[in-house]
Order: sequence, then structure tokens, then C-alpha cells
Amino acid sequence: MAEQIEILVVDDDKEIANLVEIYLSSTGYIIYKAYNAMDGLALLQKHDIKLAIIDVMMPGLNGLEVLRRLREEGVKTPVMMLTARGEK
Repeated sequence: MAEQIEILVVDDDKEIANLVEIYLSSTGYIIYKAYNAMDGLALLQKHDIKLAIIDVMMPGLNGLEVLRRLREEGVKTPVMMLTARGEK
């Protein structure tokens, strides 16, 4: 049986997090979701995350600060930054 890859999605917009989860889980990935940075950091410590998809603009600790913290702690997990900034 092939190893199932665990991916973390951190986004305060639950709708976006759910859409990413639906797409990735349909291709066989195990998805963990967090709706804020602190919960995301906790999941990174608890699971063998192979990729973290993190929203850039979150209240409190934003995605860039999360990435900075991970790198300062020596965490080498690949990170993809996500943004859904819209303007009218």
C-alpha cells in the first residue's frame, strides 16, 4: 500500500479551506485543516506533514509570520502560500 501524504491547510476562511480539502482529498491526500495560525502550528508538531498550504492574510499571526517561525525553529516542511485577496 502506498504511503498516504499528509497536507496541512491553514486558512481563516473556512470556505476556502474546505475547497482545498475537497480537491486534494479527492486525489488521495490526507488533509488536516486549521482556521488560525496557532492551531496550524500545533498540527505541524503532531503529524508528519509533507506540505503546508498557509493563507498569507490571517488575523493575529499571519502566514508570513508562521513561515518565519517555522524556519527559525528549523522546520523544513515545504510551504505554499495562499492568498485570495479580492478587490472591486
